[in-house]
Amino acid sequence: MRTTRDRIRHAVGFEVVGLLIFAPLASWAFGYELHEMGVIGAVASLIATGWNYLYNLLFDKAMLRITGQVRKSVMVRVLHAILFELGLLVVFLPALAWYLNISLIDALIMDIAVAVFYMAYALVYNWLYDIVFPVPSLKQAAARPDGVAAG
Repeated sequence: MRTTRDRIRHAVGFEVVGLLIFAPLASWAFGYELHEMGVIGAVASLIATGWNYLYNLLFDKAMLRITGQVRKSVMVRVLHAILFELGLLVVFLPALAWYLNISLIDALIMDIAVAVFYMAYALVYNWLYDIVFPVPSLKQAAARPDGVAAG
């Protein structure tokens, strides 16, 4: 399992890098001003950061309970990304429609495009994060005097 410190590093890094990619790309793709996409991205990022921390903690606990480990296969990573984005869709759709003064259908189309971007981004980010900051094995965690995995 990952430590709280590692989970915070993961969540903050995910949102910062994501926002730096999202705002200019969304501004170009949807034809809105950079500051409008920046506001949407920043507010969504704050909400998503909290959701990211909670979701990953719960997902890892469920994996550990079901499989006895937290290492993710490609298919589990795909499921992980899809479920994460579905949770955010429920929250962001009405806020997006209100802020941009667009219909719920237009907001849904935009939100689906953003969700597809973030699913691909989440898959790549999480995969690279696990390479750069590997999940310690349960043996490694148990061998430490405090019994907590490094991170």
